Amino acid sequence: MYHFKGLSRQEVEASRTKHGSNQISVVESETFWDKLLGNFKDPMIIILTVALVIITILALLHYAEWYEGVGIAVAVVIATLVSTISEFKNEQTFQKLQEEASKIKVNVFRENSVAVVGIDDIVVGDYILLQSGDKIPADGSVVQGKVKVSQAALTGEPEPRKKTPGEADVENLEDDHAVFRGTIVEDGEAVIEVRQVGDKTHLGRLAEGLNSDERLGPLRVKLAKLADQIALFGYIAAPLIAIAFLFKAIYIDGGTKPLIYNIVVALILAVIIIVVAVPEGLPMMIAVVLAQNMRKLLKSNVLVRQLLGVETSGSLNLLFTDKTGTITKGQMETVGFLAVADGEEGMKQYASLDELPEKNARLLDISLRENSSCVVNCNAAKESERILGGNSTDRALVKFAQADVKECQYEEKSFERVDELQFNSSRKFAAVRLKEKDGKLLTYLKGAPERILDKCGSFYTSQGEVVALSATQKEAIFKEIDSRGDKGFRLIGIALTEEEIPASLDELSDHLSLLGFAMIRDDLRPDSAATIKELHSAGIQVVMITGDRKGTAEAIAKDAGLITSSEDIVLTSEELGKLSDQELKGVLPRLRVVARCFPSDKSRLVKAAQEMGMVVGMTGDGVNDSPALSAADIGFGLGSGTEVAKEASDIVVLDDNISSIASAVHYGRTIYKSIQKFITFQLTVNVAAISIAFLGPFLGFELPLTVIQLLWVNLVMDTLAALAFSGEPPLPEYMEEKPKQREENIINPDMWQAILANGFFMTALCVLFLKASFVHNLFANEEVFMTAFFAIFVFLNNFNKFNVRVEDMRLFDHITKNKGFLKVVGLIFLVQVIITYIGGEVFRTVALGATDWFWVLLFSILIIPFDLARKAIFHKKKA
Repeated sequence: MYHFKGLSRQEVEASRTKHGSNQISVVESETFWDKLLGNFKDPMIIILTVALVIITILALLHYAEWYEGVGIAVAVVIATLVSTISEFKNEQTFQKLQEEASKIKVNVFRENSVAVVGIDDIVVGDYILLQSGDKIPADGSVVQGKVKVSQAALTGEPEPRKKTPGEADVENLEDDHAVFRGTIVEDGEAVIEVRQVGDKTHLGRLAEGLNSDERLGPLRVKLAKLADQIALFGYIAAPLIAIAFLFKAIYIDGGTKPLIYNIVVALILAVIIIVVAVPEGLPMMIAVVLAQNMRKLLKSNVLVRQLLGVETSGSLNLLFTDKTGTITKGQMETVGFLAVADGEEGMKQYASLDELPEKNARLLDISLRENSSCVVNCNAAKESERILGGNSTDRALVKFAQADVKECQYEEKSFERVDELQFNSSRKFAAVRLKEKDGKLLTYLKGAPERILDKCGSFYTSQGEVVALSATQKEAIFKEIDSRGDKGFRLIGIALTEEEIPASLDELSDHLSLLGFAMIRDDLRPDSAATIKELHSAGIQVVMITGDRKGTAEAIAKDAGLITSSEDIVLTSEELGKLSDQELKGVLPRLRVVARCFPSDKSRLVKAAQEMGMVVGMTGDGVNDSPALSAADIGFGLGSGTEVAKEASDIVVLDDNISSIASAVHYGRTIYKSIQKFITFQLTVNVAAISIAFLGPFLGFELPLTVIQLLWVNLVMDTLAALAFSGEPPLPEYMEEKPKQREENIINPDMWQAILANGFFMTALCVLFLKASFVHNLFANEEVFMTAFFAIFVFLNNFNKFNVRVEDMRLFDHITKNKGFLKVVGLIFLVQVIITYIGGEVFRTVALGATDWFWVLLFSILIIPFDLARKAIFHKKKA
């Protein structure tokens, strides 16, 4: 264990004043004005601008009204501004929340204690404890310990470099005594002295080191493809409508107006139809809905690092999850110690270290305290910070040795550290070599119980003597540890040898002397079984991945509801390795647990599942988990894990809890549903608007909806509708549906039925309204009649939002959970009424009386009973 006085509070402030902060000046991202300018370059805005120029010229020649040009200009400005403000605001919020929640915490020696400090608060002169998986927070020199560091982020080198104590040149990336910000500790532990911070570090000088490429998720790829398809439909429909208009104007009306006027009106109409058809609100919808749900997820302890993570989570159908801290509480407690019983073929259990015989207690005490990655923080103000660093197993063992009390009482140790090897999931053991005052050298090892026991040729008796371990005794011990494992205990084997620390246990041959086994208990989280049941009902297969023994893993899996039948399969890493890829794919649907799992097993499982067409999620917390996290469709890094695992993940589960992973899946499905609702609404308006524009000339109406009116309809349909549907809440029934298939179309048959049925119903209703004489007679004159028609078309589509937001007959279900929806719908109704009274010649409107509004509401609200009837008939057929 390491001991450094560190800087005082005054020295920290003095260093910060002299050398600066450890904050790196972030390269300025796209500004609001950059985004606004970019949106003005959108093809649809360019088309509108061309239309604006044409109609302005026509207005000067008295072939068009001046307000049509103004209307187009206003439409361009409003659509672009609203889109830009929404996208920019939500992107900024996303980035801010992500930065705040992903701040790295560092163990720093200060004022004769170890403090947990944010990365930005590091100063020159600080002594920092680095452990495997840590992301190095500043440039500095190694002063104690040794580490292997991956410098790929700075140099591109694939192989890690060994860093040892010595005089360092922090300007030289090749220096073997210097470490650099942004690089990753892959193995070992050390204490470094900070030499450079912030912009003065190598990473701080590399602006590109702060930029990360964002991968596009499958949802946004699907939406981009859909937007292109809808646009193509608009491009085809627009010229057809223009030709229809010209045919009516020239042949049916006999060319009563100049040809140039008819051609220009036809062109303008075609342009507006394109604008109505093309879903320019879709990108904004995606940005808003993702950002809004990202904020909600953060409250559920889920940090979204890559947007594709939350997009893809809705399609997840196979989750490989860690056990410790995710399914279990992660609050490990060493509840006893097993030692070989004297003169018996069995084990004796001790409840505490003090109960062990004196000699054995001393050896166990030294082993637990010194063969550890933990640091005892004697002067910590908080109980939770008395033991820092290491993993949960290390901390449980150190606590059992009462190191947080004893360590602070020792004046001088009777030994010195000669060498050490930190635990990792590949080698499955850790070791430390110590030299006693009398010169005697001993190596203390801890690791997987069966691997430690397999290499033991002797054991410590209760008198502290080393005697031979017979084959019969070894067999009895194996049975005992199997029995304890079956009861859910994690066992850690502890042994000693006079030999040097081996690189692998395979290098030893019965040269270890067994001291015994620490018994660790990690209880199931109270909500794990319910969460796993929820994931199963959502069509998601859950497979527990653990480094524990098979018996321990199986016991936990049964308690958690992962194993429910005799057909469920539990494999060890060794058994998994014996399966061919084809055999693995055969057992994968019934696989529930992989015990004694290695990081390479995780990568193989991900690859096999993806080749079967599954959408795979993988959790991970260690350095070696990075390849599997990166390869998975969704990598879930654990909040308690290493920085390298978090960097490789798409989503960080801040509390490690499997229920938080379920929340990510739930919100992913909610996002998918929200976008489907928006598309259904938008395409319904498209069908109705384009059908009416096409049929209008043949029904005797030059423009049933004018250019200005269509621009308002476009604003209602795109921008405001995107805001209305972006706040839809996560409903419990979403977790009762099966996952979306990887190649599944975003528009499903139910959506097409709603789009076509409601779109053509609106068209038929509008045609009836325009052509039926009894309807015409309901209104005082032609101006009032056409004003009412405009209001009905807008109201029809606004009422249809209520139909679209629910898939069943409960029209107002959970409506108060999306207050933004109610605000947008109310705003559209209000503005439409105001336009009716003040729109005048620009909007082709006149004031309507109470009776007129009664008929407008009566006609427009018919879309609700029609859609309820459609749902009733369709659901009855499905049932």
